[in-house]
Amino acid sequence: MVLQSELYDITVVGAGPVGLYAAYYSGLRECKTKLIELYPQVGGRLISMYPEKEIFDVAGYRRIVAADLISELSGQAMQYDPAVVLNERIANLRVLDERLIELTSDTGAMHYTQAVVLTVGAGAAIPRKLDVPNLISLEGNGIHYFLPAFEPMRGRKVLIVGGGNSAVDWAMALENVAAEVTLLNRSYTWTAHEAMVDKLLQSRVQVKYPYYGIKAVLGEDHVTGAVIWNEKSGLEETIAVDEIVLSIGMLTNIEPIRQWGLEIKGGGIAVNTDMSTNLPGVFAAGDIVTYHGKIQLIASGAGEAATAIHSAKEFILEGELGR
Repeated sequence: MVLQSELYDITVVGAGPVGLYAAYYSGLRECKTKLIELYPQVGGRLISMYPEKEIFDVAGYRRIVAADLISELSGQAMQYDPAVVLNERIANLRVLDERLIELTSDTGAMHYTQAVVLTVGAGAAIPRKLDVPNLISLEGNGIHYFLPAFEPMRGRKVLIVGGGNSAVDWAMALENVAAEVTLLNRSYTWTAHEAMVDKLLQSRVQVKYPYYGIKAVLGEDHVTGAVIWNEKSGLEETIAVDEIVLSIGMLTNIEPIRQWGLEIKGGGIAVNTDMSTNLPGVFAAGDIVTYHGKIQLIASGAGEAATAIHSAKEFILEGELGR
């Protein structure tokens, strides 16, 4: 028997930007809300990996630093006093009854709710790495996968590898901090937003593309340089660098989620237009979901969160009307 005091209307799993907005909207709809987060603070990867990165795709802001965005979203969500659980990873989800879902965390804690909204980002993820000489041995000594702060790069020669939004944003952020910034993109195209690529190409950043990659990392106790090459022509060049930032994507693992019985398509949770999944009472939003036309933006994730919360509230009300 689950005590009424232990039962929540909606539990949001994942307290990144989409999860925080979901918690806010759940409170606005007068739902008893719980928010569960893996990290020791709310904010998800924006806080743990990109706190100083500028965000350009949020409605109402021309640009906003990630940490400031999380502060605003957190303040918005907390005005309705959701229960907040930190440092817990949900290890199992079971639908016990028509409107009773049990969530078990890796600590053994049990959470009970009528509906769940999963906003867990892209699932468990680790940075993609390159198989080049000396790279792994210099991790933490000039090899970086994230830049939680820009000041340590002041006056340094920085090499960034990647053609996505993070790589381009970091290059632009370091333009007036680092002594030199070089960006390599091995692809013929960019996955970063077009306007940001245009700014990059007009900046002081040395951009080498397409087909440019790293062939070797130089240095013993710390990075001192890199051998870069054009994979099409085969031409090599040795450049002096102090820091190398690899921004070439993440390797994600959503197998734990698959074991809950959720339908997975193309590396994401399949959802309907109301953000419902194949499990009753389980909804999802943000980077973890997949559907035709899906784009990975914080702005679109917020819209999905609102839809998911609305659908979860309707699901709860249907149960009350059926009693």
